[in-house]
Formats: sequence, C-alpha cells, structure tokens
Amino acid sequence: MRRAALATFLGLSLAATTLAAAQAQAAPNNPVLADLVTLKNVRHHQNNLQKISDANGGNRAAGLPGNVITVKYLADQLKRAGYSPTVQQFAFDFWQEVSEPAFAQTAPAPKTFTPGTDFQTLQYSGAGNVTAAASPVDPGATGLGSGCEADDFAGFPTGNIALIQRGGCFFSVKADNAVAAGASAVVIYQLPDQPGPVAGTLTKPYGIPVVGPTNAVGKALVEQAQNGGVTLNVKTDTFTEKRTAANVIADTPRGNPDNVVVLGGHNDSVLEGPGINDNGSGIAALLEMAKQINKLKAKQLRNKVRFAFWGAEEEGLLGSQYYVDNLPEAERNKIALNLNFDMIGSPNFVRFVYDGDNSTGGSTVPPPAGSGAIEKAFHDYFASKKLASDQSAFNGRSDYNAFITVGIPAGGLFTGAEGIKTAEQAKVYGGEAGKAYDPCYHSECDTYGNVDLKGFDQMIDAAAAVTQGFALSTLTVNGNEFARRQAPAKRTLPDHLGHYATR
Repeated sequence: MRRAALATFLGLSLAATTLAAAQAQAAPNNPVLADLVTLKNVRHHQNNLQKISDANGGNRAAGLPGNVITVKYLADQLKRAGYSPTVQQFAFDFWQEVSEPAFAQTAPAPKTFTPGTDFQTLQYSGAGNVTAAASPVDPGATGLGSGCEADDFAGFPTGNIALIQRGGCFFSVKADNAVAAGASAVVIYQLPDQPGPVAGTLTKPYGIPVVGPTNAVGKALVEQAQNGGVTLNVKTDTFTEKRTAANVIADTPRGNPDNVVVLGGHNDSVLEGPGINDNGSGIAALLEMAKQINKLKAKQLRNKVRFAFWGAEEEGLLGSQYYVDNLPEAERNKIALNLNFDMIGSPNFVRFVYDGDNSTGGSTVPPPAGSGAIEKAFHDYFASKKLASDQSAFNGRSDYNAFITVGIPAGGLFTGAEGIKTAEQAKVYGGEAGKAYDPCYHSECDTYGNVDLKGFDQMIDAAAAVTQGFALSTLTVNGNEFARRQAPAKRTLPDHLGHYATR
C-alpha cells in the first residue's frame, strides 16, 4: 500500500483529534506495514503449511499430527521474530466419521439414500447400526420444527427411531429430548425452504446415531410412517475421544498494555483437506504481519498488538472461546477490539467486510458499540484504493463470536466460502457468477493453488493498513476508555459454530 493511500485511509478513519498524528506516521521516513507485508512472504508461509499437511495425512485438523506441527511452526516463526509466544493448550471432544454412513428404508419397500446428497451425519453423532420402526415427532408443527419440548414425545415408543423436523431450537435440545424418550436413533430432516441435507453439530457427543436428511426425504418418511408405518436402518461409524488442541498467542513488545488490539485467525483445517485458504490464508497473513510490525516506530505502535492463532475453530470455535472464557475480566477490559481474518484468499472472491453496524440485519448477537467503526475503517481503506467492498453478515460463524458475546468490538475481512457469487458481484469483482466463492471449501482441493493472488494481495494490504491504524489509535472504536464492557445478560449459542449449523 502506498503512503499517500495510507494517509487518506487514516484521515478517514481517525477523529480530528488524532488526524495530525495519523498523517505524521505516514511521512516518508516512517515505515508502512502494508509495504512490509509482501504477498511473496505470505505465500511462503502458505507453502510451508501445504508441506506440513502433505506430510501428515493431508490435513491440519485439530487433534491430528498436521495441526500439532502447524502449532509448532507458528510458535517457532514467532520466536525467530523476537516474540515469546504462549502455546495455550486445551482439551476438546475430538470427533471423526470413520467410514461412510448408511441410511435406508427397509420396509414396506426398500429404499437406499445417498450420503452427502440425501443425508449427512451430524457432528458428535454416536456410532451404531439401528434397524427399527420410525415415529414422527409432532409432525403437525409448522415453521418452528418439532422435538423442542419433552411433551412433543408423549407416547413415543421406546426403541423407535425419532423423525424430527429441523427448526425452533438447537439440534442438541431435540437429541436430548429424543434420548430421554428412549429413541434408538434420531433423524432430523431439513426445513422446506432449505436445500440439501442438514449439516449440523450437536455440540457434544451422543451415544446413538443422529443423521440429517433433506426435507423431501424426511417428509416422505413421515408420510409413510403415518400411512401404515415405516422401518428404517441408520448406520453410523464415528469415533469420539478427548484430545488436545492449542492457541498460539504473542504480543508486540511495545505498545500500551492497557489498550490491546487482538488480531486472530484459526490454525486448524477440516479433516477433508489441507485448508490453505481456510484458514491458511488468514494465519499466513497474520504471521507475516507479526514478523514485520515491530519495524514500525514507537510513535506508530502506541497500542499493544496481540497476534492469536486459534485452535479447533472447525470443531466449533473452541480455541477462541476457551481463551475468552479463561481471560480474567480485568484483562478482557484491556482489549480494545478484535480483528478476525478467516479465509481472505478465495479464488472466486468478493472483498467482504464484517457488518459491524448490523445494517444487513444478519447478526445473531447485537454487535458491541465500536464494531461499526471497525467496519468503516476497512471500507474507507478500500475506497481510498478505489476498490469496491461488500458486507458480510456478522453471524457468529468465526472466532470473533467469543469477543462480541462479552462486549468487545470486533470486525474483519472475508472473501467468501460456500456462498454463490451473484451476477452483480461478478461484474464488480470478476470471477464466475453462479459458482461458490471458494469451490474447494472444506475439501481436499483447498491447496496452495486455491487462491486468487490479486484479490489475496488486496486483502493482505487492507488487513495490514487497518491494523496499523488501530495500532496508532483506537479512538473511533472505544474512545481509549477502559470502562467495563457492555456484555449481554447471558451468552447465547450462535446459529453456526464455524461451518456447522447449531439449530
């Protein structure tokens, strides 16, 4: 990023009281972080993550060797850059689907359903091979689904398979009620307006099989059960045990320790692939920013910057939540804001900025005051470069969720995952309309080549520029005040934990 552009950005983003200082830091004899953080060096880190994955089973998933080595790589690189990183370990419920599930109607007429197309296994489903009659649970429920109340299971035959419509409450609530009623397996079928099978998480391990078919499959089974009965076979082969994952955290030596800017991205991939965009792109950019940011002068780095590489995000945002839950309140109140970088190199990209002022209405938790100022900082940067940017729903799907639920302002960048690029977006950003922003999302082809280099370079520059702005001043976000955070009365589970739906 050129110095003139940085001056423009900082002038837009900072209040009049700090404008002179912001312009001074962009003077020719002062370093510019976006110039120091090069695409070449970020790609070097991505290439190393690819090598780690290739040598360790093709992934970097939490609880597996590829992630253990990723954590060691991050810590080693930070040490080489002069940091004293903390490796914060935590236990989690490792879950894996060992072999392909089976789901079939065995009577009155045999019919076999296809995994991935007709149904999916919910995360934390137990293992089992159950053949039993199926009983619909509150099949007349409209809109809000069924199985959310114990009374929905009145008269449920012990040992039967529960047929439950999605909606109205968390999957875990439905499963808990089904288990209490004596169900031998649970089938949670999709809502009418949602395509595909249910891709969800139960958030904790269960001892019986739980699968999620499409609405068409579920409705047909309910109809058959109501008109003569239906027998199903549900077979799942899953494995669960306690394992360890880790966050890697490092603070800049300089900067106000009572006003901390936390930058985060998750260090794990899914089991299915190496995760070089998701989220090798985010952590590679963070790592290079960490290596370069101490080249800024003291007057540029007034606030302490904390680099955080979160563990087990793909398992349900576990590392960031563990960090926030175990941070003393006095330390929480020193955090000025959180910037999250999760997937910033998608090949069919859009320059998305998290919707911190909730103007799209997509937030499941009201964004803390100051989040809108973070959003504006990114949009202002892109505008200064004459680049378009769009909003991404602030819906709790990434690691910023742990921060906003305790009242810490947050924001960040995203280039898109499984969502489909519109024709209008293709006109603005290029790429292909009608295709996913990242066609390799959560698959084995999320490799070193799964990136649009031009878009990735732009997002790296934006991340570095906004980081430098907030390293200088967080006035527009929190007024440099350290009052107690405005937190919700009770932390609520978001509709998604990572890529898994919770309800």
